[in-house]
Amino acid sequence: MEKNSTTRHVAIVEKCVMTEMAWRYIFSREDNRHYHIHFFKNVSQLREVEKSFPWSAIIFSLSGSRSSRAESLLFLHEMARRRPEVQTIILANSESEMHLIGHLMPACLHGILNKCAPRRGLQERLLQLLDNHPITGREQFCDREACNDPLSPTEHAILRYMSWGYSLSEIAIQLNRNIKTIRAHKFNAMTKLGVRSDIGLLNAADILLHLPVSGTACAVKQVA
Repeated sequence: MEKNSTTRHVAIVEKCVMTEMAWRYIFSREDNRHYHIHFFKNVSQLREVEKSFPWSAIIFSLSGSRSSRAESLLFLHEMARRRPEVQTIILANSESEMHLIGHLMPACLHGILNKCAPRRGLQERLLQLLDNHPITGREQFCDREACNDPLSPTEHAILRYMSWGYSLSEIAIQLNRNIKTIRAHKFNAMTKLGVRSDIGLLNAADILLHLPVSGTACAVKQVA
């Protein structure tokens, strides 16, 4: 009870005006008034005041813009390293995006939710996360999923080269492998990430490209 009586500052990065209005209504309810919600249209606005408040949580509502998504994920990774005490939560555009981010993010997240899910369920899950109660299901990515990258160094390298526009034959040359091996690694990456098309794999590659190169992803630098 004492925890809930303390005002907690929560930042929400949300570009959509209508969605922002919906969140304002939810957090204006009597039982949610221990949250002080700060809305920002983009990461740049949040950066300007990031050190001014003792943030309890930062929520990133991803937009359809690739550049906006990349900016949000980079800032989230930065926050996880500098201020690990702050909850970081992502509202993804779909289950597939939620799944990809959960596998590819190098920093552990406190939660990833599908904002296209039914409103009541989404609201309950988000408030449950903010109240520091663990939730179950695909929306919650624990250390096993979010931190243990399922991709091999070669698969990381292939995805990064794909996002740079390389064909499979060109990637084979860059990695000094034959084309059949590259195709096999590509298929394995698709299976691990749960995507069924080149477009889905390119979305994964796009997310990976805009995150810091670390750990197994260094394979690209070693062969470049």
